[in-house]
Amino acid sequence: MGKNKKKTRRDIVHVRYSTETDWHHEFLTIVSILLPVACQFFMSGGLRGIFNTTKARITKVDQNSKNKVYFKDVAGCDEAKQEIIEFVHFFKNPKKYQDLGAKIPKGAILVGPPGTGKTLLAKATAGEAGVPFLSMSGSDFLELFVGVGPSRVRNLFHEARKCAPSIVFIDEIDAIAQARGRGGSSSGYNDERESTLNQLLVEMDGIGTTAGVVVLAGTNRPDILDKALLRPGRFDRQITVDKPDIKGRDQIFQIYLKTIKLDCMPSYYSPRLAALTPGFSGADIANVCNEAALFAARTEEAQVTMDHFDAAIDRIIGGLEKKNRVISKLQRRTVAYHEAGHAVAGWFLEHTEPLLKVTIVPRGTSTLGFAQYVPNDNLLMTKEQLFDMTCMSLGGRAAEKILIGTISTGAQDDLETVTKMTYDQVAVYGFSEKVGLLSFPQREDSFETSKPYSSTTGAIIDNEVREWVNKAYERTMQLIEEHKEKVAQVAELLLEKDLASF
Repeated sequence: MGKNKKKTRRDIVHVRYSTETDWHHEFLTIVSILLPVACQFFMSGGLRGIFNTTKARITKVDQNSKNKVYFKDVAGCDEAKQEIIEFVHFFKNPKKYQDLGAKIPKGAILVGPPGTGKTLLAKATAGEAGVPFLSMSGSDFLELFVGVGPSRVRNLFHEARKCAPSIVFIDEIDAIAQARGRGGSSSGYNDERESTLNQLLVEMDGIGTTAGVVVLAGTNRPDILDKALLRPGRFDRQITVDKPDIKGRDQIFQIYLKTIKLDCMPSYYSPRLAALTPGFSGADIANVCNEAALFAARTEEAQVTMDHFDAAIDRIIGGLEKKNRVISKLQRRTVAYHEAGHAVAGWFLEHTEPLLKVTIVPRGTSTLGFAQYVPNDNLLMTKEQLFDMTCMSLGGRAAEKILIGTISTGAQDDLETVTKMTYDQVAVYGFSEKVGLLSFPQREDSFETSKPYSSTTGAIIDNEVREWVNKAYERTMQLIEEHKEKVAQVAELLLEKDLASF
């Protein structure tokens, strides 16, 4: 027994464990880390570029530049011009304000939808005042490297003070000026953005001298800006640059039509085009004029006519015309009767907009036809107007049901419009007696999963919406039944010519 134990000990094999490094895996890990840094290094110009990374990429328009913009080049925002002209008076006659002990506001935020001319108005302010204009986009401050954003803010204000008096314009300032803590505190990107915002607050707060430097900024999201940025002593004012009304659109068209070779005077076209383009921004109007000129060039015309402008407006509203899209006769007939139903319903309803034209030419990715109405700039809508608009939207589905005998998916967009419009009437505008004078607006950017009302109230709202839509559909069916001969006439005209004007 003892011999066996001794023999067993001799037979023990010593094993040593060691970890082998997978150098291929380690190499790929190191490369994945260094590659973005190397790309940034070479894209920024090597060593010289690394040192220049902290420099702000400023677009500068000198006071002696030939490309200056003036207030006469900006139209459709008279109220905004009146608000911002005070900065021009300060630059031209600062002693007047100093003698009175008044301090010019350090900055103003231009607020409005995209394409309304915020940047153009800021340039015009500098042009009228005769001072240098230094501009940057909010996204230009942030880079891969930590600390670049604050450094670029310091560099921007350093350059502005060197050529003071001057105007600094920061476009899309919401890229760096969102409320702190909004995106979470664990993100390195948010830390860099907040550091950039803090440096901007310091520069505007007067710790470093900002004498003679006015800061303008543009945004279409004022609701997400940090409140510290909007307090007096920084951005003192918010100037709204909204979409132009019909008078403003007329003025904007006159500016852009001057550069186009027309068959009539610009004064002939501008009021007509302004009436056809409600809700269009200045950028949209510029696009209409350019598209009309392109249509004229495409057809080898020597001048731009009203037909070209009509085609341009249709292109922007409905999308690219696709005459070569293959559609079966049955589908084409369905589309024709659907659009004819909209047209006839809108024609006989009292509170709808006047009908302009109907077409069954396919446009864009999904539009197989549409009816266009002479729009208005009403700021308020009555309950009767919204009811008639609901009926008009249901005219296509009613025409399919009565004259074709079956319904199609072509009414999807109409039903979405009707649903939203009716929910707004019941749950937002207080039109429902059962819901009462309550308003539950739904924010487009809201991430809330809970509703600000009980399930019982929600059921009442749903039932009211369903009842209102059914009532509108019954009214529309009755209207189409009474005038189905006219619906058929319009539909046959569309099948023959693709277009019917009224």
